[in-house]
Amino acid sequence: MLSPEEKKYISDRAYVPEHILNLMIPISKGEPSLTGDYIYFSKDNWIIFIGYPLSRDFVPEDLKKTIDSVIKKRQPEYVWLIAPEIPDSLAPSCRGRGSDQYYKLELSGLKPKKDLIRLVRRASKDLIIEKGRSISKEHTELISEFMKKEKPNPLIREHFLSMQEYVRQSETAAVLNALDKKDRLSAFYVVELGAADFATYVVGCYSRKNYVPNASDLLFSEMITLAQNDGKGYINLGLGVNEGIRRFKKKWGGIPFLRYEFCEFRPSGGHTDIFQMIKRLGPKL
Repeated sequence: MLSPEEKKYISDRAYVPEHILNLMIPISKGEPSLTGDYIYFSKDNWIIFIGYPLSRDFVPEDLKKTIDSVIKKRQPEYVWLIAPEIPDSLAPSCRGRGSDQYYKLELSGLKPKKDLIRLVRRASKDLIIEKGRSISKEHTELISEFMKKEKPNPLIREHFLSMQEYVRQSETAAVLNALDKKDRLSAFYVVELGAADFATYVVGCYSRKNYVPNASDLLFSEMITLAQNDGKGYINLGLGVNEGIRRFKKKWGGIPFLRYEFCEFRPSGGHTDIFQMIKRLGPKL
């Protein structure tokens, strides 16, 4: 159990979404712990280790020592690790690997391009933005529509399916809804404001049945306003994922700023199947 002082320490120094307790606790369903300068989440026979130190430079050897210490203490069957770099000594144990980059949008001095402003103004003629605090049946229908068309991998699928419970539990989550003239949900964003210095884009969906052009651009503009009004310095836009998503984030001024690597392994040395691990771990970022 984290103390109030530890929770504040984490919030004040967070710089990746996985540092945000209000986001990770309901999504992972794990118990957070602070060891040295690292956070991890654990439950039953697994650990999610966030290998981004809160207040010092990243050193792969230091990360490996800390993980070894936690494994010795907790003796998990499964470990899910994200970090700027996977330590060389740990790499041979990884049975699932992936890499990407976090994107960020600096808010200080931000001036969107004129063509983006025109797109936002055009969309605002057909849509009304409403700030909500829940995921309704309309939202889940858009999520189902998204998954049927895009057929995301199991990790992304579980991430979207966790939104209703996450928003219900997080006091710092905001749902930005774009409603058409018939009061139908055309698109939505989920934004997390729990970190001291930044807002986090969590997920977004738009409807093909109630489609309105440039709804995503209007929501992005509203997310900027929301973050600025909350005193944030930047928005963590999450991972690049694919070329289309990267292109959209760059269009608004997002830039890659931090490496993301993940590794999943079994400390006992056995083979870990990523799909079985997702079933055991539940939804993750």
